Amino acid sequence: MNISPCGINCDECHLKEKCGNGCQDSCGKPFYIKDFGVDCCPIYNCSVSKKGYKTCAECSELPCQLFYDWKDPSMSDEEHRQGVDANVAFLKGLAN
Repeated sequence: MNISPCGINCDECHLKEKCGNGCQDSCGKPFYIKDFGVDCCPIYNCSVSKKGYKTCAECSELPCQLFYDWKDPSMSDEEHRQGVDANVAFLKGLAN
């Protein structure tokens, strides 16, 4: 299973054809990242680059403020919250 640091299952993502194997292979720089005005996903940068984790499941701060701040502007606040909750639940399941 190919899991991004934030808990997205890249194997099941609708962008898989464009992204390939996701954040782990692109070092947090999927094709759409520049659309957000950054060079690297801040969640990837924190989890993998700074802390050396494979996913945020290893972090005692899960979910941190980055999960709530890093939002696709095309999503409603409710959709974003549901996505965060689902990803966090999935990651916590990996940690057990």
